[in-house]
Amino acid sequence: MSRLNPLRRDDGRTAVPAEELNARADALETALRVGGDRLEPTPAARAGEVVGKVRERTGLVGGHTVVALAGATGSGKSSLFNALVGADVARAGMRRPTTSTPTAAVWGAEPAGELLDWLSVGTRHQVEVGDDALDGLVLVDLPDFDSRESANRQEAQRVLELVDVFVWVTDPQKYADAVLHDDYVAVLREYGAVTIVVLNQVDRLPAGGQEQIEADLSRLLERDGLQTHEVIGTSARTGAGLDELRQRLRGAVEHADAARHRLAADLRTAADTLGPSVGDAEAGVPGGARAELVDALARSAGVPTVVDAVARDFRLEALARTGWPFTRWVRALRPAPLRRLRLDRGADGAPDIREHDVRAVLGRSSIPPPAPAARAAVDLAARRIGTAAGEGLPTRWADAVADAARPVDGDLADALDQAVVRTPLRGRKPLWWAVAGLLQVLLAVAAVAGLLWLVVVALAGWLQLPEIPTADVGPFATPFLLLVGGLLGGLLLAAVCRWLAAIGARKRAHAVDKRLRRAIGEVGDERVIEPVEAVLADHGRTRQGLERALGRTR
Repeated sequence: MSRLNPLRRDDGRTAVPAEELNARADALETALRVGGDRLEPTPAARAGEVVGKVRERTGLVGGHTVVALAGATGSGKSSLFNALVGADVARAGMRRPTTSTPTAAVWGAEPAGELLDWLSVGTRHQVEVGDDALDGLVLVDLPDFDSRESANRQEAQRVLELVDVFVWVTDPQKYADAVLHDDYVAVLREYGAVTIVVLNQVDRLPAGGQEQIEADLSRLLERDGLQTHEVIGTSARTGAGLDELRQRLRGAVEHADAARHRLAADLRTAADTLGPSVGDAEAGVPGGARAELVDALARSAGVPTVVDAVARDFRLEALARTGWPFTRWVRALRPAPLRRLRLDRGADGAPDIREHDVRAVLGRSSIPPPAPAARAAVDLAARRIGTAAGEGLPTRWADAVADAARPVDGDLADALDQAVVRTPLRGRKPLWWAVAGLLQVLLAVAAVAGLLWLVVVALAGWLQLPEIPTADVGPFATPFLLLVGGLLGGLLLAAVCRWLAAIGARKRAHAVDKRLRRAIGEVGDERVIEPVEAVLADHGRTRQGLERALGRTR
């Protein structure tokens, strides 16, 4: 049984253009650079080698197609090589292993020295007389992949990584060998477009045996995942099947696209092996987690303490400006809450700094340091962000997200303190302060004037001086009304101002709380959210690069 080989023109599959091939290589290189140590090291190193190989192979001048004959010891591939070349170039004999170094045969007049140098194939044969349809073919006889000599196996593996087309040569005795299927064929499921399987030495089989073994071999190949394949039965001794094999090689040379098929498959394989290193998507940072972080940072930064100081400072200043003039001086003796925290600011918004105050000179506040519970709350909130954002990602990426969400404690404390220091805590003085203050002054003047008027009237009476008119209003003298009205009016206005000051303090505290939380949120974004989002962005770019290398996007 055989299946249509993709090396034939009528398979309907086209090779990837060189420009697209380089674009995929660029995408894979970008994925490797962006992913860095967050990718699994072994497949990442392999992918890097593939990118270098694509660069080197596409940079070689010439339209050669490199075909490798690979097989196990005793499969007769060297004899098959000589039969295809038409000369005894490769050593074939009873001694095992027979082939220890690669041997290349070149068809056509176009120089292939640069290509063979890149392949590191020293033994070379120029086919002088041959099939013109094979011009451009470079046929390489590899060392046995199951050789007892490790150097031979390594050399075979090295050259196999570089060639364009694989011709796997097996024989009726070893076609089911586990080494062939497990170590080679099974890992080449992406390379069906550049793979030919040859069952050699069919002349040793009895009548009907070839069809039976070919059918069994095809079944094994399908099990290995090599869905697009065909098995060609050959005999180097009788020449059976050689014409069919040459026809397949002619097709590969004619299309001159086997190298691009191989390189595209290399890129797909490299990107596919890196697939487990990235997730299907990024979880992102939940809004609730950010709000929890801001709350924790606010407590750690002492925002409740600052907000309470703002409210008390507002009330004290309001009462100092609108209270009874005769007792205002008492309030001036009380310590200003914001000044005690080194947060008092002048009209220009600059801190009110004194020369002897070193902490103020350094731009630091005197907010009490956070309690252990507040610091623990910050750590917990940051860990939750890292856990939520890294959900569904591979371990290396999840760890990177968790590390990014873990800010440096000392540095974070300084940033929070500076955010509080830079935030304006005062606002414009309410207009009612000036109105109430002026009224208080007028009422105080009225009370003082009434008192002085009464004193003068009493003194004039005591000295028996002419009576001073008092302009009575009903039963009450005007001086008395001025005195009592000024005092009672001042006290009543002070009570109203105290009530208004409490309302204004709450509003000011609420506004400052929002302002501080916004500043604290910016610190949280800079120190926690943005690093996490940067890692997630890298993951997205890496995933997109792998998708591009697989040819799924453009």
